[in-house]
Amino acid sequence: MPIGSSRGVRLLDNDYFDFEQPIIELEKRIEELSKFTSGKKIDIQEEIKRLETKIKRLKKEIYTNLTPWQRVKIARHPKRPGIMDYISRIFTNFIELHGDRTFSDDRAIVAGLAEFDSNSVVIIGHQKGKDAKENIACNFGMPHPEGYRKALRVMNLAEKFGKPILTFIDTPGAYPGIAAEERGQGEAIARNLLRLSRLKVPIIAILIGEGGSGGALAIGVGDKIIMLENAIYSVISPEGCAAILWKSNEKVEESANNLSLTAKDLLELEIIDDIIPEPLGGAHRDYDGMAQRLKKGIQTHLEEIRNVPIDELISNRYKKYRRMGRYIEE
Repeated sequence: MPIGSSRGVRLLDNDYFDFEQPIIELEKRIEELSKFTSGKKIDIQEEIKRLETKIKRLKKEIYTNLTPWQRVKIARHPKRPGIMDYISRIFTNFIELHGDRTFSDDRAIVAGLAEFDSNSVVIIGHQKGKDAKENIACNFGMPHPEGYRKALRVMNLAEKFGKPILTFIDTPGAYPGIAAEERGQGEAIARNLLRLSRLKVPIIAILIGEGGSGGALAIGVGDKIIMLENAIYSVISPEGCAAILWKSNEKVEESANNLSLTAKDLLELEIIDDIIPEPLGGAHRDYDGMAQRLKKGIQTHLEEIRNVPIDELISNRYKKYRRMGRYIEE
């Protein structure tokens, strides 16, 4: 049985990563043994148990020693759970709100109201889609200006009614096309950054997959920033960095190693506040398990900031981001 075949998520051979090859070979061995002995009076339970133990050991060894580039691959896995997967598992009574009241509705941004532990919250996040059709409809999670203006409209509603905001970040970056630039992509991102810095409600930003450049930052300013173990967060993609610095795609791994884009790097740099561990093998192996871990993380951090006086909350938010810019001159 392939990894991840339970919990409603079946992974095919081409969904495995190259560094998981030893695991694939052992799982195929188990499958072959099961087929060979089917209908025969041959007891292979001890052999299967031995192979399964070896698989568990290999998984732990591989996934506790991942390189930054390997984590990039996991963050981009096509079956990695997205915002709608978490909404359906963590929240109740979700009501999606559409449109920016100016141009159109951008499906790359999901926004709406929901209940979390019987309390009302506002949810805003990137959406990539689960198949080719959805990917195209959601522009692969790359919002246009109207997406960010929809987010801004819902942020203002959250402040008006005093509801905490939870943002789910998962984007390669804001859409860089001509039409997006003509409609004010940079201005839309900048306005969101300004507004988020001053909103009079608690904000938790959650990195669930890719966190790319200004496209991520546009909904990424918060009182707490938490990050899934295999998510990434960077000013530029490894491919973009390699193209600019070395003019070669062969340097992507080196770029990833030097961008400090992993959760561990960002926690050490005090960019994020917490890391949410993923099930062994990545979030795409166990949707329900990952959702429960994330729910506990949200509960913990929301409890810390929910009752902080608003003036103190905004002051702390300002200081948090000022600390990120410190440097040392030698």
